[in-house]
Amino acid sequence: MTITYKDAGVNIDEGNETVRKIKPLAKATFRPEVLSDIGHFSAFFSLNSSKYKEPVLVSSTDGVGTKLALAFKSGIHDTVGIDLVAMVVNDIIVTGAEPLFFLDYFACGKLSSEVAEKVISGISKGCIEAGCALIGGETAELPGFYKEGEYDLAGFGVGIVEKNSIIDGSNITAGDLIIGVASSGLHSNGYSLVRKVFFELNNYSIDTYFEELGKTLIEELLTPTRIYVKPVLNILKNHPIKGMAHITGGGFIENIPRILSQQLMAFIDKSSLEILPIFKIIQKLGNIDEFEMFRTFNCGTGLVIVVSKESADDIVSLFNSMKIKAKIIGEIKRREHNSKQIEIM
Repeated sequence: MTITYKDAGVNIDEGNETVRKIKPLAKATFRPEVLSDIGHFSAFFSLNSSKYKEPVLVSSTDGVGTKLALAFKSGIHDTVGIDLVAMVVNDIIVTGAEPLFFLDYFACGKLSSEVAEKVISGISKGCIEAGCALIGGETAELPGFYKEGEYDLAGFGVGIVEKNSIIDGSNITAGDLIIGVASSGLHSNGYSLVRKVFFELNNYSIDTYFEELGKTLIEELLTPTRIYVKPVLNILKNHPIKGMAHITGGGFIENIPRILSQQLMAFIDKSSLEILPIFKIIQKLGNIDEFEMFRTFNCGTGLVIVVSKESADDIVSLFNSMKIKAKIIGEIKRREHNSKQIEIM
């Protein structure tokens, strides 16, 4: 009796079908610099060096975390693809770099070309929104490693910025203002706590309708992460930005200090923050203290930008003209000896 790779749990035909389905999704994201089709051993991207004097490549990699568990639970697989792109390109744009291309890693126990196509369709949408090309990836079928119906995602992106235009917070000074740009919801962080609060402690169904949200729980929890690339690139055309922080894992408490020197601190006016309803529900149901909320979730502010006082109002107006809520939420101050680098009061 002979056995095949399929008998061991790996279906080559299903893998080929997956590639066939995702090729047009990837092609829809291609920029002029892309030189290769999907399917080669490597992907080719021609760098237009004539646009830059001292080009610097900026890279980032990330995943979606346990938000994936809700995709498995609901059978909704396209939005987590957008999340995957967002988590990577938002980390790239805060340096002032334009995302150029993206690659994904999709790993599962048993490959379903239908599910994979939905995930990649979300990745394609995210890439189009970010203006970067999906030029390659890996689909891995690992029987016995992942449970059937489950998968994991990882993404990798590369951007480019002029060396003298890198935004790293080094020009931030006391007196600069802090702008908060609205998130679309939970984004892709804190979902282990979210799932514990809703499903373990309070036994909610994913289809529970919340009046405060105006939608079902699963619709809220699978809302894709906002992609900030094009709005920020638009603002950078005419307005200098001194520092940006993508509010991901670690919330305000961990992420804002990453762009500050040890001599500076961020003062956040709590009354200026627009806390979205989902965060109020989580805090109440979980009996979570305020500090824990601000170091776990974005609480309604997905991007923080530090600018001079002279630029702040114009930048806020620009965001609002692009239908993205933004407002001044704080100020940079000189840090006292042994004081915290962020105060939310």
